[in-house]
Amino acid sequence: MENVLRPLLVLGGSLVITLLVGWLVDLLLRRADSRHHETPLWGLLRLCRPPLQVVLCTALLRASFDQLRLDVVRDNRDAIGQVLTLVLIGATAWLVIRVAATIVQSSYARYATSTRDPARVRRVRTQVTLIQRVVTAVVATVAVAAMLLTFPAMQSVGTSMLASAGVLGIVAGVAAQSTLGNLFAGFQIAFGDMVRLGDTVVVDGEWGTVEEITLTFLTVRTWDERRFTMPVSYFTSNPFENWSRGGVQMSGTVFFQLDHSAPVSAMRDKLRDILGECAAWDGRDWSLAVTDTSPTTMEVRAVVTAKDADDIWTVRCAVREQMIGWLRDHHPYALPRVVTSPAVLPPGDHWRELTGADHGRTPPNGHVPTPDKAPRTGRG
Repeated sequence: MENVLRPLLVLGGSLVITLLVGWLVDLLLRRADSRHHETPLWGLLRLCRPPLQVVLCTALLRASFDQLRLDVVRDNRDAIGQVLTLVLIGATAWLVIRVAATIVQSSYARYATSTRDPARVRRVRTQVTLIQRVVTAVVATVAVAAMLLTFPAMQSVGTSMLASAGVLGIVAGVAAQSTLGNLFAGFQIAFGDMVRLGDTVVVDGEWGTVEEITLTFLTVRTWDERRFTMPVSYFTSNPFENWSRGGVQMSGTVFFQLDHSAPVSAMRDKLRDILGECAAWDGRDWSLAVTDTSPTTMEVRAVVTAKDADDIWTVRCAVREQMIGWLRDHHPYALPRVVTSPAVLPPGDHWRELTGADHGRTPPNGHVPTPDKAPRTGRG
């Protein structure tokens, strides 16, 4: 009878205590969350309940499995203890990572709700994301090292590795030079405020939005849903355009190549009407002016504004499309043309001097009549 009751008491008691403690912790967190609506910390901490229960249950079993008094447990005591220890270390690392992530997310949420500057919010979001990943990497590394040290064979290996740590460090540093460079570049980007999540950038002639930043690489999503993945060291060693730096508001230009007879004043009035009907225009500024000329055309530049890069693209496309359509329908003469006309020859005396023709009379108008037959070109 004792062989049956003792395992039930050990296993059942550990399970009951784990469930009871988890329920009490969740109850306390719910009450704290209902009292403090200004912070999501207590509500997010409820996500830590599963790893907490695993840690508690594993610790209770690790401390009491010797009391089972079973032959199977007695014969495999070391193996069972080793497994429970590994599970306890892994669950503890899981709990620490979950708590750290909860604190970071709570801090970011409070800052995002209290700050109206989108640029600062994106900067803090980038920083807390990298901090969370650094904490995860450090905790995971420590947990794996602790698991390995639980094996007696690894302890002797660790002693020998410490003796040659200096040489291994130099070799690893040389071999992982690019990786370490990207790692430090990731910290420089996060805390140097060079580029942030959600920024609009132009890299190698490609326009896109920063979608992901890690410790080693950065992902840019282009307007056509392509993804460019590049090492973060690229942004610390090469020039790039950041359209969101210093604010997301932008100005854009639309150029028109038109005939010299184009009605510039009427185009200004039409541009004002187009912008008034365009929802993407933020109403800050607009202008239209002749910025350049050539022997055949003149260049007209329209300047418009919008609240971000996406809207400035929409405004520019709308202005270009509607202005060209309006010119085509109401002022077709303003569109660029290839001008062709019959050639006018020099006066008769000058023409004879150029061609060496001194016979014949020059017509009164001074023009030499065009011959009936075309001159031979020598091609047939």
